[in-house]
Amino acid sequence: MAKQPQQDPDGTRLPIKLDSTSNGEFMPIPLDAIHHHANRLALANADRNARRRGVDRRSFLVSACGAASTLLAFNSAYAASGERGGYFELDPEAALDPELAAAGVEGKEFIFDVQGHFVNPTGAWTEKLPEDARPLSGMPNASCAEGEGPGRAYLDCFNSEQFVQDVFMDSDTDLMVLSFVPSRADSEPLTIEEAAATAEIVERMQGSHRLLLHGRVNPNQPGDLDAMDQLAEHWGVSAWKTYTQWGPEGKGFWLDDEDTGIPFLEKARALGVKIVAIHKGLPFGPDSYEHSTCADIGRAARLYPDISFLVYHSGYVAGVSEGPYDPNREDGIDALVTSLRDNGIGPNSNVFAELGSTWRFLMRDPDSAAHSLGKLLSYVGEDNVLWGTDSIWYGSPQDQIQAFRSFQITDRLQQMYGYPKMTAALRAKVFGLNALKPYGQQVADLLPGFGLDRVAALRSDYRAQPDPHFRTYGPRSRREFLNLMRWGA
Repeated sequence: MAKQPQQDPDGTRLPIKLDSTSNGEFMPIPLDAIHHHANRLALANADRNARRRGVDRRSFLVSACGAASTLLAFNSAYAASGERGGYFELDPEAALDPELAAAGVEGKEFIFDVQGHFVNPTGAWTEKLPEDARPLSGMPNASCAEGEGPGRAYLDCFNSEQFVQDVFMDSDTDLMVLSFVPSRADSEPLTIEEAAATAEIVERMQGSHRLLLHGRVNPNQPGDLDAMDQLAEHWGVSAWKTYTQWGPEGKGFWLDDEDTGIPFLEKARALGVKIVAIHKGLPFGPDSYEHSTCADIGRAARLYPDISFLVYHSGYVAGVSEGPYDPNREDGIDALVTSLRDNGIGPNSNVFAELGSTWRFLMRDPDSAAHSLGKLLSYVGEDNVLWGTDSIWYGSPQDQIQAFRSFQITDRLQQMYGYPKMTAALRAKVFGLNALKPYGQQVADLLPGFGLDRVAALRSDYRAQPDPHFRTYGPRSRREFLNLMRWGA
């Protein structure tokens, strides 16, 4: 007998999450009327298609047909307002035909997510809060059976076991880099010790080492450069993560600044960890705007050709439409392209563009999605665009994976701007193969075990009767965003 689902038994949540959730680094941007129409249409279609398939709506929505039906509804909603630059390339019958649905939204690609997050809900940072503070209590997943109890018991809903469930059971992700958020050294919501403990959970499942760790470094914060030695030698970090627009006194820095950026890059080179992930785009506010742009990326890449520069978010500015390349634009993806061109950094060089939060937001704007992906693949290079999701802020990353598997740039834009066609081979590169270029030496020995370890076996058993929650964790409104910023509720 099939067990009853514990998550959303009435089937009220769509498998592809089109909402206002942010990663906590930018104010949530409300949905437009077209997005509300798309969600309503997707639910109505799920109702009708579930009846035609002879199953309840929840069972339909967790199937490949449910994901295909949702994406096809989005296509219809977007197309109703005129010709679009991109669409989800699915057979119209995929909403009812399991084989056609699987061909569109399922796959066996190697998926290497180079930007994941986990905020330790019981870390030392909670000890600094007022007694009545309720951090994260407004988040969509703050109510669960494990979190029932007084005080801050609900924080157990965000524990590391849930992280493993979201990433490795409810999504096709094979390998993830656990990254960090901008913070002072004495108030990190996830310390390197806690990150290592999270990685060990996968190890206790007798899994391959499926989590790599970043070392957070902000060279404009006292002590961070000195701490790099321990991060490299004791913790074995795979790369450095920095926020050029962040600083303890509110002032950011450039990667080629003589007193901050250059010493940081020199030390990275000396320690032999020559991958630097830089948060660019998604500015935190007016004061951080300048240093959130990509003006310094090309300059730094030219000075340090042996260092791989991973541009997180690809310089994207959430809520601002991306069109064809404009050399006069001073922010967004265009600013990244200009910085590379001005400094002689060609495609497939030592600069990589990462899609965390960027793709998640572009899923609701097929025109910007087509131009953004087209420009990155053309100018940064088809071998240098990297998969990242910024989850767990967006819940399980599976919906981002399914949407990317089926997204296509229209023939019209391909012909007008020279954008590449989104083929299965190209998507496989972005999903994981491209990340082997900077990270390959660190993960080469792990790859053969991913299909054979305990995690793979647990995933296979779970997929027989999956029960994903289809919820997000990040703030969805101004109020939730401000509460998150002060760790209150």
